[in-house]
Amino acid sequence: MWMILGVMAIAATFINLYMYSAGKDYKLAMAMGLSFTALTICADYSYLTRWVEAEDWAALSDVIPGMARAFWLLTIVSILLNIAPIFLDMKRKK
Repeated sequence: MWMILGVMAIAATFINLYMYSAGKDYKLAMAMGLSFTALTICADYSYLTRWVEAEDWAALSDVIPGMARAFWLLTIVSILLNIAPIFLDMKRKK
């Protein structure tokens, strides 16, 4: 599930950037991109709780360190890409 939500977050982010470059209202796409990013992290967290409940500590120790760094990086990139049109609009209006 988290993979599907992640792909949807990426697609919504590209739609956001495309709509901004086309001069259309991009705010709904921006909200969708950020929302799907949050849902992706929640879905992955739920997935990892299954391993905790099963006490699969080896799987957790293999996956969590790399996934934590990846989610931090990808979340920051998603936020920056999704809010970039707002900053560009502010710069253009000055």
